Amino acid sequence: MAEPSFAGWRARLDAALLDTLPDPAVAPQRLHAAMRHGVLNGGKRMRPLLVYATGAALGAADADLDAAAVAVELVHCYSLVHDDLPAMDDDALRRGQPTVHVAFDEATAILAGDALQALAFDVLAGAAVPAEARVTMLAELARAAGVAGMCGGQALDIDATGTWGSASAGDATFQLADLERLHALKTGALLRCAVRLGALAGGASPAQRQALDTYADALGLAFQIKDDLLDIEGDAATLGKTAGKDAAQDKATFPALLGVDASRVRLAALAATMQDALAALDADTGALAALARQVIERDR
Repeated sequence: MAEPSFAGWRARLDAALLDTLPDPAVAPQRLHAAMRHGVLNGGKRMRPLLVYATGAALGAADADLDAAAVAVELVHCYSLVHDDLPAMDDDALRRGQPTVHVAFDEATAILAGDALQALAFDVLAGAAVPAEARVTMLAELARAAGVAGMCGGQALDIDATGTWGSASAGDATFQLADLERLHALKTGALLRCAVRLGALAGGASPAQRQALDTYADALGLAFQIKDDLLDIEGDAATLGKTAGKDAAQDKATFPALLGVDASRVRLAALAATMQDALAALDADTGALAALARQVIERDR
């Protein structure tokens, strides 16, 4: 499947998100408007595209993938709303627009994030797949969103922020393992979940699931390394968010630990890992390969 299909999948997802989000004209209007502000503001839509690309590679129909694609994007958007709060990353810009707590207020942003997460599970509970697969999907999304995934990774990130620059060089090997674990939870878990949701809808075999997990794990780490590099090399106008905040906040990043050149080498190695994993998958992996290239080559 070729890359032009992405436009169709994005349009399908955006239409489904519009149908799913509550009407801003209905009370509580401010909360509903904040939810829409946090979701209908562009973005790469990488996670739902992974759902569609994985499911399609295994022969699943788009209609069988819609609920999972919407659910994983709602969880991602909720996490961004909360990450941007003053108590977390304290950011004023997201996807080129004011963050939800800036456009509305902190209390509304907290409620909007909570409501988006709840809505995600409501949508996924109605997925057009067999009941057993649906329950497994719900469990996968819960794990990816919770302490074994995004929340746990965010907690580790908070613990590391502000102390990273003072860490001793002699602990570099240990630090790298910690950093990879942090981002395997914070960033990688939901990306891997998106691939697994598509695999479940497509009835993947055990061997296919293993290859897809290898691909997804490498993709998640590559995504974060590229994000870290862009924070150094990008600008706010292109990124759609504040650049240079990682260094200013002394955050745990791959360039801070390995250096820029070594981070690029690691990124290239992960690209090769993804290519090898897809080669082992007995399926049409064109769209998955294109998404891997997008992660490696993106400028925002």
